[in-house]
Amino acid sequence: MTEPSPISESSRPDRGPIGKPRSIGLTILLAIVTLGIWTWVWSYWNGEELKSYRKQGLGGVVYLIFTIFISPVTMFVLANEVENLYVEEGEHPPVTTLWGLWFLLPLIGNIIWYVGVQGAINRFWQARGGSATPGLT
Repeated sequence: MTEPSPISESSRPDRGPIGKPRSIGLTILLAIVTLGIWTWVWSYWNGEELKSYRKQGLGGVVYLIFTIFISPVTMFVLANEVENLYVEEGEHPPVTTLWGLWFLLPLIGNIIWYVGVQGAINRFWQARGGSATPGLT
């Protein structure tokens, strides 16, 4: 017997399925253990979920390419998509495109950026019925 999917449909007809909140600490740990390769998976998943929900955006494949080859671009573009996600719903965005500037501060800047962006994504999905307990996938 399979478990029901935590992804549900949005109440807005112009929106797709709600994404999955992800564990911030576990994702940071996996990024360290895999020497950054986990960030590729993470960026792909988030890109796909944002595009699926908003019915617009770059999508997972583009985020994967950006993350592998020019990762600072990911930091600006993903922050911008999260900002737009909130603005389109009439809410104040907790992160803006300028959050991408955290890449200028080596290592700790990446962590600050990730915690802020993933936290904003998690809160958005949870407010719309996503799992209250963030997972890995």
